[in-house]
Amino acid sequence: MARKIVVTSGKGGVGKTTVCCNLAIQLARRGNRVIVCDLDFGLNNVDVVLGVEDLAVYDITDAIEGRCRARQALVHHPRYPTLFTLPSNRVCDRYISPQAVRLVLDSLAPQFDYILLDSPAGIEDGFHRAASCAEEALLVTTPHISSVRDADRVAGLLLGYRFRALGLVVNLMRRDLMRRREVPTAEEISRSLHLPVRAVIPEDDKLLLENLSERSRAFRLLAESLERDGAPHKKGGETL
Repeated sequence: MARKIVVTSGKGGVGKTTVCCNLAIQLARRGNRVIVCDLDFGLNNVDVVLGVEDLAVYDITDAIEGRCRARQALVHHPRYPTLFTLPSNRVCDRYISPQAVRLVLDSLAPQFDYILLDSPAGIEDGFHRAASCAEEALLVTTPHISSVRDADRVAGLLLGYRFRALGLVVNLMRRDLMRRREVPTAEEISRSLHLPVRAVIPEDDKLLLENLSERSRAFRLLAESLERDGAPHKKGGETL
């Protein structure tokens, strides 16, 4: 049964979607069957980051509204055999309830190991819809004061959901700025937000990363950490 993990942030521009997609790739490389579900209906770009924007026929709203089955809405990544995207390729013109999203995800969960939910940034309805569909959460922030301040408010809301696990990802960390004390350290951010640090991701210009880069290694370590949390963990067995 898939672990449902929401990846969220206090503000846009902190790299939440790239964190979500790179983590998914590392989990898939380790043999896990993974879905990245785009729940950012307003600024949906998971498919673009993963390079599958031309492959989508249906999206999650089609599955919710009965125009296709949930499995038909999945986009199989051409490079990673166990990685799938559940896109959100159009702006919704009506309210979609958390219960409707949950029904789609629950129908897919027995076939997968992880479902990563890319949440809208901030604290509006989209955030709560994504958070209420998850059992675990990763809060992404950069080491800049404005980002940490916004993350603090989101952290308080996440604590109210009583997730099985809740952790912090500090993204776009530059060691030179940290050494000069121009940005706080990950440990200082952790103390400020009262959340454990799950990963510190160094800054890199690329969206998706080569396996030997320092940034890629950070995502690999995060994937390994998540796997240890879930062990013993049974792999999803049913074939699509």
